[in-house]
Amino acid sequence: MLLLGQSAIYLSAAVLSVALFSRLGFGSVLGYLAAGVAIGPWGFALVGDVESILHFSEFGVVLLLFLIGLELHPARLWTMRHGVFGAGGGQVLLSAVVIGGFCWLSGLPWQVALTIGLGLSLSSTAFALQVLAEKGQLTARHGRTAFSILLFQDMAAIPIIALVPLLAAFGGSGVMIDVLAVAKVFGAVAAVIFVGHFALLHVFRLVARTGIDEIFTATALLTVIGVALLMESIGLSMALGAFLAGVLLADSEFRHALEATIEPFKGLLLGLFFMAVGMTVNFGLLATEIGMVLTLVAGLMACKFCVLLGVGAAVGLNWRSRLYLAVSIAQGGEFAFVIFGIAVTSGVMPKELSDLLILVVTLSMAVTTFLFLILERLPTHETADIEVSEMPVVEENRVVIAGFGRFGQIVGRLLQAKKIGFTALESSSEQVDFVRRYGNKIYYGDASRLEFLRAARVDEAAFFVLAIDDVDTSVRTAETVMRHFPQVRILARARNREHVYKLMDVGVTDIYRETYGSSLETAEDLLNFLGLPSREAARARSTFREHDEDRLLSQHGAHHDHDLIAEQSRAWQRELEEIFEQDAEDEAADAAKTAS
Repeated sequence: MLLLGQSAIYLSAAVLSVALFSRLGFGSVLGYLAAGVAIGPWGFALVGDVESILHFSEFGVVLLLFLIGLELHPARLWTMRHGVFGAGGGQVLLSAVVIGGFCWLSGLPWQVALTIGLGLSLSSTAFALQVLAEKGQLTARHGRTAFSILLFQDMAAIPIIALVPLLAAFGGSGVMIDVLAVAKVFGAVAAVIFVGHFALLHVFRLVARTGIDEIFTATALLTVIGVALLMESIGLSMALGAFLAGVLLADSEFRHALEATIEPFKGLLLGLFFMAVGMTVNFGLLATEIGMVLTLVAGLMACKFCVLLGVGAAVGLNWRSRLYLAVSIAQGGEFAFVIFGIAVTSGVMPKELSDLLILVVTLSMAVTTFLFLILERLPTHETADIEVSEMPVVEENRVVIAGFGRFGQIVGRLLQAKKIGFTALESSSEQVDFVRRYGNKIYYGDASRLEFLRAARVDEAAFFVLAIDDVDTSVRTAETVMRHFPQVRILARARNREHVYKLMDVGVTDIYRETYGSSLETAEDLLNFLGLPSREAARARSTFREHDEDRLLSQHGAHHDHDLIAEQSRAWQRELEEIFEQDAEDEAADAAKTAS
């Protein structure tokens, strides 16, 4: 009962606070932090054992790193290489040198200064991307540049997290690095890569063949937890193991299904992590050291602001776009909470200093929202640079084909022959295995699930080819796409007339009966073989098609009345016969007139 009661407190605080802060334009991250403050020891003190909650909620960061690893497939990184490694690498390096150098000159040991510099060089991915998305600026050049920098920061967080415990080895003058411990680290990483490369995919394929969604979910979570525990057992960060597991699966057919499966768990646990951070923020420092805290917040943001202005100039942004870039990611980030927590646990940094830095990072997030509001109200004659010529377009997402059986494969082969990229989605693991043997790109998952469609980036597509064989699944998928991605045009395959009517009921207009065209083609050839002239056979085919399509449309809405449909079918058949008889008479009259 105690667990249920505390769960109700967490959920109530999150729902109320996040909804309020999002409504006010401050974003969900600040909402979670505020919720943690409200129920923590500095608020109403509704929960206890904050440290245990923080350790448990760090699994949200682990899941976040797994999803980041899934995003890092080679093709996407290569497309974005200049922005990621150029702008992102430059920002992290310059910020870490300036911040770390200042800390070292202030008298802190170099290990502590390096940890602070690296930790504070990272910005909040969750916070910045949400703010940019809410402002509609992700597609602007400064939004894409910010995304590239944040992607590099997410990658850089992994070696930084792995480095911090190793810095403890340099804490004393006579301490030597444990060669055996280092060997264990490299051995564990090599084992994860080897097992993941040769065994992990086979495990997922075996589980996918069961067709049981909850077992697939359990396998995904077990993979993350297992690798994370292995890393923790040798003294490395759990996040490092999760990241490696994600990278190993980034180019597999299960990438989108894994994203859709893990995303809800990640969202909830990451929210809990921010709440736990809010509970652990030492607001007593704000009361006793308010001058130092505000100075550090201003110094951190001013340093990163100047670095980002320089990065924006280097990539060719105009002045206003540089300001937007600098304001959007000048704050500290969620990885700072993780890095400083590991630094305290490893003995690299005292807890008092970590508490101060966590408070600074938290306040920097709050300040970012207000800076955005100020920037948007500044008068200017220069607009933000909104050209998207340098956007890393993932061309395979322009067309999505759901259902990659015989119908979907023909569509895909023609697109492939014309060098038009597409994403193929298929719910049958056997079909996925078969298609991948021939080098085609295909992903495993249920296309009727909204979270799977979002993971497959259907929102970035222009066309959605609905080629699913099962009628109920086909209609559910059409409903989901129509409701959540109305800008995407659906071209749907239908098995029969009943399937056509169900698709029409949900609003699909471009519908293609799977055997209709080939049946008409066969009938035309047969008429030719029976001795009819080619012109007459072609006209018969055209007349039948026009007549049948008119009948199909006219019967929509009444198709559930089978007696009425049967009666109409007999009437339409007689009408068609009369049309053909009249055509034959007209043809004979024309021939007689020509002969005379």
